[in-house]
Parts: sequence; structure tokens; C-alpha cells
Amino acid sequence: MLLRFGVGVASYLLAALLAATTASAADITVGFVTSLSGPGASIGIPYEKGILAADAYAGKVGDTNIKLIRLDDASDPSAASRDARKLVEEDKVDLLIGTSGTPGVIAMAVVAAETRTPMISLTPATEPQNPNGQWMISIPQPPPLMVAAVVDRMKKDGVKKVAYIGFSDSWGDLVYDALMKNVGPAGIDVVTNERYARSDTSVTGQVLKIVAAQPDAVITGGSGTPGALPYLALADRSYKGGLYGTHALINPDFVRVGGAAVEGLIAPTGPVVVAEQLPDSNPTKKVSLVFRDVYQRTNNAPQNDAFSAYSFDAWLVFLDAAKRALPKAQPGTAEFRASLKDALLTTKNVVGTHAVYNYQPGGFFGVDERSRVLVQLQKGEWKLLQ
Repeated sequence: MLLRFGVGVASYLLAALLAATTASAADITVGFVTSLSGPGASIGIPYEKGILAADAYAGKVGDTNIKLIRLDDASDPSAASRDARKLVEEDKVDLLIGTSGTPGVIAMAVVAAETRTPMISLTPATEPQNPNGQWMISIPQPPPLMVAAVVDRMKKDGVKKVAYIGFSDSWGDLVYDALMKNVGPAGIDVVTNERYARSDTSVTGQVLKIVAAQPDAVITGGSGTPGALPYLALADRSYKGGLYGTHALINPDFVRVGGAAVEGLIAPTGPVVVAEQLPDSNPTKKVSLVFRDVYQRTNNAPQNDAFSAYSFDAWLVFLDAAKRALPKAQPGTAEFRASLKDALLTTKNVVGTHAVYNYQPGGFFGVDERSRVLVQLQKGEWKLLQ
């Protein structure tokens, strides 16, 4: 009897030890969605390269491995939603990261909140209201913060009348709303609100209306290569006024497609784009240079865009949150996802390439004025404006 009791206890202890070992060895699974095809690919591909660099930079949190699963949504919000649901329901991810368009982000965010899965957005967006509360934070700078810097520059440049043309979707709305909130105090009138679809190949009609309004300058609310279309049409009409944009245009494909038509464009961006031009006192410079080195080694090409760095910063914020969540629960459980969400919403002073990140419940954006600089396109290169 005594022998049986001893064997039973030993068996129980062995089973418990094996279970504990298995639990401690569980990976943190991250589901990443981006647009590798379609109109959003010029942004989505850099996001992909950035997340590959991030995974190469840190593939563990302490002793816990990170498993990264990547999917393409083909620039389709419906596909982004399906990808998010697959990652949550089939792959049991602990975190969602994505994607390369505001409509796609909103679609993913609905799934994230519904399934109580934390999400980091790579495109400026706020989460749709959900009875489950807040499950998403956004990495990029919010449009009002960035557009405010552009409006200040317009005022300095003597602009009195500005025309607007942007996407006919939520990103176009975000930029336009930010513009309208900032122009009043600057004494600038917005004389047009023209729109076009991301998939459009011509904006001739819209640009004719803009030229007829005789604005001192034009600002656009587009992104990536489709964002070059208005500037090309303006050049065809020999428009000579000022050209302004947003941080959604800072990538090589936009510069390549826009060519001479976007020369002289002024836009806000994160400091990483001009890292080597920054003073050593800038808090993001050191991390930016580290990122560039990792990116080069991972992708066998130099880093020369703003978007890949958003993925890298999302990873840095995730690493910090996961480190604080792991002592409270095991990956792969609802408890860990809740703990990870709470940790993301209490992020403090995580230094990235674009910003120093701080989040709090109810706040989707975690950046301040340190996350923006103004740059101008000069001979195909972005130059820091002092």
C-alpha cells in the first residue's frame, strides 16, 4: 500500500513536471497581416520587410520563443478580416499586427475586439466601438499631429488658399478632418475637397477643379504609389503652387512614380527617414541606426522608407508588453491575451525609430511631437527641413 502511494505520488509529480515544462515552452504566436499585392502593396511590402527585420532582431522574449505567421490581404479589407479571423481561430495567435490601409485595419480591429485578441495597428486608425472594450493600439503618428506641422509650414510659406484632394475612404477623411481642425488659427482657407479611389488611374476632373480654384498650394490625403496620381495630374496642368503631403507618402515607390512631379514636396515624417541628419540628442537616432543595420542584413538592401520602421516599432512595443505579461499567464491562453492587452495599454517610454511610445487606456496613439520632422524632396532624396 505504501509502495503504491509512493508510485502514485511519483507519477503525479512527473505528470505535473511535464505539464509545467510544456506550458513554459509555449511560444508566443504573432499573426501579421499586410498587403503584398493590390493598390496597398507599395506600403505593405515595406511593412513585410520591416517585420522580417524585427523578427531577426529579437525572436524571443526572455526564454520564450516567438512564432510569426504572415498573411497577405491583397489590399482587400474583407480579406484582412478573413485573415485576422483565421489567425485567431485556427492559429490561436496571441497578438495581431497589421495592415497597410485604414479600411483593412478597421476590419481587423472588429475581429480583434470580438475575439478579445490584442492588436497593434500599422496604419493610423481608431478602433470601432465594441462591448468588449479596447483591444487595439496604433503605432503611426495620428494625422492631426502630422498635418499640424504641415499647416505651420504653409503659414510660414505664406499660403492663404489651399486645395485638398485625397482618397475616397477613411484615410482621406482622416487627413481632411485634420486639415480642417488646423487651418482656422493659421488663417488658411481650404478651397476644395476632391476625392478619388485608390484604384483610380486618372484624377483629371478633380485636378481641373483644383486649378480653377487658383490655390496657393495643394495638400493630398493619399498614400503609397496611388498617392502620386494627383501630383502627376497637377504637373500635366503646369501647376506651379506649393506641394504638400503627409507621412503616408514617404516611400521609394512614391518617389519613383512621382518623379519630377513631386520634386519639392514638403511632408511630415518620423525621424527615422532622416536618421543620419538628426542631432545626436534626438532620442530615436540610436535605435533608428540599429534598425537600419538589421534591415540591411535581413533584406540585403538599404532601408529607405518610413513604413518598414512602423513594423519594427510595433515589434519593440510588443516585446516590452510581452515581457510584462508573461509572468502573469501562459501564451496561448485567454488570460495571456488579456494580460498582453493590459500591458500594451500601459506602455511607458519605449524608444523606437519613429517615436518614444507611451499608451494609456482609451488612447489609441502613443506618440508626441518628438515623432515628427518636416522633410522636403530634393533631387529624389528626403532632406530634413530645419
